[in-house]
Amino acid sequence: MANERLRAAISVKNETIQSLADHVGVDPKSVERWITTGRTPHRGHRWKAASFLGVDELYLWPSVEKQVETASSSELVTYYPHRGAVPASLWSSLIDKTKSQLEILVYAGLFLFDSHPDLPDQLAEKAKAGAVVRILLGDPDSEMVRQRGEEEGIGGDLAARARITRRYLEPAMRTPGIEVRLHDTILYNSIYRFDDDVLVNPHVLGAPAGQNPVLHFRYIPGARTFRHYLKSFDYAWERATRA
Repeated sequence: MANERLRAAISVKNETIQSLADHVGVDPKSVERWITTGRTPHRGHRWKAASFLGVDELYLWPSVEKQVETASSSELVTYYPHRGAVPASLWSSLIDKTKSQLEILVYAGLFLFDSHPDLPDQLAEKAKAGAVVRILLGDPDSEMVRQRGEEEGIGGDLAARARITRRYLEPAMRTPGIEVRLHDTILYNSIYRFDDDVLVNPHVLGAPAGQNPVLHFRYIPGARTFRHYLKSFDYAWERATRA
């Protein structure tokens, strides 16, 4: 059967068979076969195509659901019962090894800067070497930060922590490649992305972030969990303001 979803997705994005083929790195005839015969491409090609067209891979090729589920579950490296259980050496190792993308979404994240006093200098050095550093802090004057502070039982201290973190970052913010923005979103997870690794710290109502679990995921092509959390980061980033 023809893959009408793929045909429509190409049309909606105002792309062509040729442009999709160029992006994926295949012959246009291969893309034509994906459409006209319903042939399912290899995992890497599926992911590139879905990403290029801005749709979920499973929407275009529902038959690969089991493969995607297996790959996604394999992305989970380990689970920590609370943030304090994450080895200090892991944070240091992930920071040190990052070469291209370091992204942080928090309300304050002060613990990371307190435990790594040289982190602003490290971020500056990585940016100078070509890395993109994007950091989202909670807007200390926002209603969301005030409300989260109350829910965690620390009141205005959360806003104060966000201000301190921003102050720590000020020297690094002068380096091209580093951008800090303030957000006022409801934060369901703190996200710490280091190239192909991401640490996700879910927020439990009424409990400080440090008391909540941390999940370590590592990107696998064709899987969706890593990409799913990074979409959340991008969602908040697009709505945030420059610090």
